[in-house]
Amino acid sequence: MGVVERVHPLVMPILADLGLGLYDLEHAGGILRVVVDKEGGVDLEDLSLATRLISRELDHSDPIPGRYTLEVTSPGLERALRTAEHYRRSVGSVVNLRTLPHVEGDRRVHGVLVAVDGERITVRLDDGPGLGTERSLAIADVERARTVFEWGPGPKPGKSVGAGKASAPKPAAAKAAASKRAAARAANVPPVPEEEGAPKP
Repeated sequence: MGVVERVHPLVMPILADLGLGLYDLEHAGGILRVVVDKEGGVDLEDLSLATRLISRELDHSDPIPGRYTLEVTSPGLERALRTAEHYRRSVGSVVNLRTLPHVEGDRRVHGVLVAVDGERITVRLDDGPGLGTERSLAIADVERARTVFEWGPGPKPGKSVGAGKASAPKPAAAKAAASKRAAARAANVPPVPEEEGAPKP
C-alpha cells in the first residue's frame, strides 16, 4: 500500500469534521500535499486548523517512513486536473491541456470542457485551426491539465466608469425653473425669469 492509500483514511474524518472536502492528495519529492476545498472557498483559518490537526494525526499514526513536509492548501483559481472527479467538477470551465507524446493531433489543447463521460473528456476548442470543433480525449492520454481563470474586461483606457452618463439629478429649484421655461415656449409667451439664487440647469 502506497503513502497516499495509507494517509487517505487518516485525513478524511478530520476534514469532514471541519466541513472541508478533499480535492487532491499526493506524495512526491518529499512533500505530502493535501488539497482541500469547500463551498464558498477556503480561508487561512481553515488551512491553519486543518494543518494542525492533520499533522498531529500523522505524528501519532506515522504512516510515512522518513522525512517529509506536510503542505495543506486550497486548489486556487486555476486548478490542476488529474482525476475524473476533478474534470466533472470543472465542466463549463476553460481548460489548458497537454497530451502525452503518442496521442495524435496537437499536444496543446485549449478550450471549454463541455463533457465528461466515464474516463473520457470533451473539449470545445477556442483557438487554432480547429476553432469551435470538439475534441474527445481519454483522461489517461492527458499529461497535465489545468483550469484557466479569465479576468473580466475592464473599462477602456482613458475612460472612467460611467463616463458620459449623468451621475446626479438636477436640484429641485433648477428642475422647477426648467419646467417654467418649457411651458412658456409651448404657449409662445416670454419665459418666466428664474428665481434669484436658483441654480442654473
